[in-house]
Amino acid sequence: MEQQHFRPTWAEVNLEAIGENIGQMIDKLPENCSMIAVVKADAYGHGAVEVSKKALASGAKMLAVALLEEALALREAGITAPILVLGSIMPRDVPVAVQQDLTLTCFETDWIREVNQLDLPSPVNVHMKWDTGMGRAGLRTQEELDEVAEAMQVSRSVQLTGIYTHFATADEAGLTYFAMQENRFAELWERFKAVWYEPVMVHTGNSAASIRFPDHMYDGIRFGISMYGIYPSDAVRDEQTIDLEPAFSLHSRLTYVKKVAAGESISYGASYTAAAEEFIGTVPIGYADGWIRKLQGMDVLVDGKRMPIVGRITMDQTMIKLDQAYPAGTKVTLIGRQASDIIEADDIAAKLDTISYEVPCMIAERVPRIYR
Repeated sequence: MEQQHFRPTWAEVNLEAIGENIGQMIDKLPENCSMIAVVKADAYGHGAVEVSKKALASGAKMLAVALLEEALALREAGITAPILVLGSIMPRDVPVAVQQDLTLTCFETDWIREVNQLDLPSPVNVHMKWDTGMGRAGLRTQEELDEVAEAMQVSRSVQLTGIYTHFATADEAGLTYFAMQENRFAELWERFKAVWYEPVMVHTGNSAASIRFPDHMYDGIRFGISMYGIYPSDAVRDEQTIDLEPAFSLHSRLTYVKKVAAGESISYGASYTAAAEEFIGTVPIGYADGWIRKLQGMDVLVDGKRMPIVGRITMDQTMIKLDQAYPAGTKVTLIGRQASDIIEADDIAAKLDTISYEVPCMIAERVPRIYR
């Protein structure tokens, strides 16, 4: 039974935009290069199950998540496509991954030795992670590569099916560090080919690297933020090599409109005081929804026009200054388009001094996602 939603606050996810973004990226790739759709963090706040189904229908061949729990949720939803878990998994949890036909990330000999002690019905598929400069996780040297490859060759419990790395600066205008990472990967790749003779899938590109250098991407790419219509950076947007359509928008409705006199204050701390007679609208969204207090002063759209948030954002409600009285129920767009104006995730990120990736992720689960 579909859940009913009573509070007039919702996020819309345009699945057709996601499909279009995927199609554009696939068209840029060589024929032998496939797409891994990254749906971690509940598909960056868009809804992992629905986005995964759309991504696979649009041409993605594999999914990637950060956590074992995220992969299991997709399996429980009936998704049978290959799934790569990017985060580290404890050896004791490997039997669950084998049972659910999941691919794990591996880069340590100790991890392989512990998995070898398990009674598995079949080997666990793994992709080997190489740290070429991200500094987060993965083997870094040829000596480590030799050790891990040797441990895998003699293991009956671990089966290597892929290799990958992650670029730290592929979205920046300057490419010196990116080129260094590419060179490090190429050196490790040459060493790997000298000690390993079975075919493996190689994927290096995140959204930024894939959009900018599609011919450098080996066998596959991991398409994350740009699948959702968000550019990884201004540098990537300015190059105009792909025309992404945002899939996420956030809306609510006015629940109350009042006229306040000059000198009247709004919300906790009386941080906003009306300079003249004003109309103030109340919108049922607050920091418990991820619409955090630092967004005081940000504009929203009402009747296609920008209206500022005034007073402190509270747990469940936000107040806005209106240019006139509007009836309760009037639509308020916090992210997205109304008439000829638009507020993008990038605008919210700029206000919060963060990156656009964080914006849809921070909108809480209690804000329902409506798919179209």
